[in-house]
Amino acid sequence: MDLTSHPIVGASWESFAMDHVIRGMGVDARQCFFWAVHAGAEVDLVIQNGSELLGFEFKRTLAPKLTRSMRSALAVLDLAELTVVYPGRETFPLADAIVVKPVEAFIK
Repeated sequence: MDLTSHPIVGASWESFAMDHVIRGMGVDARQCFFWAVHAGAEVDLVIQNGSELLGFEFKRTLAPKLTRSMRSALAVLDLAELTVVYPGRETFPLADAIVVKPVEAFIK
């Protein structure tokens, strides 16, 4: 079986990328949260950085797309920024206050 088609490859990549974001930002685990609502909106990682909340979504695709969940999280949590972390190489805006960054940007 090809590794990229294994059923847990997405979750494994998400854990790998999340670990690098947390370490790269130098935050304590007590500043890190998962957010979800019953209706289905969720954010993979929310970091409390002083008085700001920063959101992170992890997507194992080279073409991440804006989702309703992302827009909902921005509004409900009043996030300072939502970052979509992906395996690509470019940093680019996805929408107001939503930016796509490569996982490499967080690896120190």
